[in-house]
Amino acid sequence: MSVRPPVPPEVPSLDDLYRGIRPKLDKAEAVLRGWADSQNPLINEISRYILQERGKMLRPALVLLGARLLGATDEEDVFLAALVEVLHTAGIIHDDIVDDARERRGRESIHARWGPNITVLIGDYLYIKSIGLSLRSKHDRVIRVVADLSARMIEGELAEVAASGDLALTEPAYLDILDKKTASLFEACCRFSAILAAAPNDAEAALAKYGRELGMCFQLVDDLLDFTGDPRVLGKPVLSDLREGRITLPLIRALARDGRELRPRLQGLVRRRVISARDCRAIVEHLRACGALEETFAAARGHAERAKSHLAAFPDTEFRRALSGLADFALNRSR
Repeated sequence: MSVRPPVPPEVPSLDDLYRGIRPKLDKAEAVLRGWADSQNPLINEISRYILQERGKMLRPALVLLGARLLGATDEEDVFLAALVEVLHTAGIIHDDIVDDARERRGRESIHARWGPNITVLIGDYLYIKSIGLSLRSKHDRVIRVVADLSARMIEGELAEVAASGDLALTEPAYLDILDKKTASLFEACCRFSAILAAAPNDAEAALAKYGRELGMCFQLVDDLLDFTGDPRVLGKPVLSDLREGRITLPLIRALARDGRELRPRLQGLVRRRVISARDCRAIVEHLRACGALEETFAAARGHAERAKSHLAAFPDTEFRRALSGLADFALNRSR
């Protein structure tokens, strides 16, 4: 039984979605490379390692697409697009330390390569650097958004640490963690767009709600892919979250249905943090049979649909269509 339908042919690639902002996105990547330069050789080495394999650049693209949607002409859009990627990278680095993750995008994580002491300092350095960079903005609100966002992301990380291995974690508590750790950054990207355009409050609110729903969809699909994805595509083993003590929505839903069989198995695995191929198959089959995987996909689809509904407040332009396409991409991606 398939967890999700095949990707519909109308869902475009990121290259298609980024076509209208590609020159600015390339400039944002160039800015990031410039920010990586440091008189400290270790920072230079780690920064080059981070930049060897760029991710989807989804968050910078959100800033740029939202700004174009709202008609912004402010040249600070490239600066803010680069800034959100610094924040995202800081969050990833801290995430990998907390989870003791050994791989990221098919390569050794910074944590695995340089050890936890150096890595936690690099994560702290990037958070502080992002706040320092925000002081360069001519928009006072940018500073407040970055400071508030950094606190929310770290608060979400702390809540996730506290919930590590907790099989009694409730769905509302888990979704609150996702809201702080992931969705808050997506929302902030959209607020930056509104700040650049000096958009009215109702337009900013609609775009911010779009960003938050998109972020929730994105993270729930991450949860799902941890059970159903191809390790060669994901760049990490399946069930990495469980190995790292993370109890995600598919498990929460399965345990809420009937945990008599699953709970004892998970308790042992969480204690050992070692999961055999046989355990993987058994857990995935259990989640599939009880409907938890389908329910998680349905929850992600609900967030994607709500994200697109918030775009109805804006004119039908190529940029609104691109933002709507990002919701389809987030829902149907394979990595």
